[in-house]
Amino acid sequence: MVKIRLRRMGAKKAPFYRIVVADSRYPRDGRFIEEIGTYNPLVTPAEIKVDADRAQAWIKTGAQPTETVKALLKKANAI
Repeated sequence: MVKIRLRRMGAKKAPFYRIVVADSRYPRDGRFIEEIGTYNPLVTPAEIKVDADRAQAWIKTGAQPTETVKALLKKANAI
């Protein structure tokens, strides 16, 4: 199954995430199909950048967002 999930980047204790579309069998920080956005929780307020058109296209084709990504997409008005 294809999932929309977070990919952790950044240094130790300084996380930065990329929102990616990946097969659920791949590891969290491993291979992915497409990057559709970023999430930086360290700044106030948290910075969320998402390509809403690509996110909606992937959801229409059957990709399932994780709970965290679903909440981020709602905050960014992408879904």
